[in-house]
Amino acid sequence: MLGEPTVIRTLLAIDGALVRGALSLVLAAEDDISVVAEVDRGDVVTWTIRTRRPDVAVVDLDLVEGLPVAGTCPLLVLAEPRRAGSLHTMLTPSRTVGILGSDVPPQRVVDGIRRLSRGQPVVDPELVLAALHRDSPLTPREAQILGLTAGGAPVAEVAGTLGLAPGTVRNHLGRIIRKAGARTRVEAVQVARDAGWI
Repeated sequence: MLGEPTVIRTLLAIDGALVRGALSLVLAAEDDISVVAEVDRGDVVTWTIRTRRPDVAVVDLDLVEGLPVAGTCPLLVLAEPRRAGSLHTMLTPSRTVGILGSDVPPQRVVDGIRRLSRGQPVVDPELVLAALHRDSPLTPREAQILGLTAGGAPVAEVAGTLGLAPGTVRNHLGRIIRKAGARTRVEAVQVARDAGWI
């Protein structure tokens, strides 16, 4: 019928039942948005997009990074600011992508869905700034040490490879962990990889 609003068919691909459920309730309250599917695993996102044919998919960066979801439907990617450095993997000519921080108010997501469905850009300025200012705080030596650590080398091996004392390597690792805002070496490696420091 003429004059009836178009309903935007939306997929939610978000890890975490509480967040996904809350967002689903918010979207259900909107007259022009319908949630056609909800998933919490990256391995079913592409299949769900192809079978349910949403107009827009709201997706966690962690669930879709590296997946072949190109050309299927516009994606509204939710990402943590510390992951801004890896957003470039989602930005390709074959994708229509909007980007918002994972901590934005629900109404920003509602607005983002509407804008993407009309072919308008959706960009979180804070994430853009985080991506632009993602220069590594690590010194070249710290990056070297963390790179070797990321490869599984123990402190003694890293020290031998770089001609340093094991205590010096441990001191460097302590500084790296603090700079990364991490609790462990493993977490520091993950933060550094996500941010593009190593």
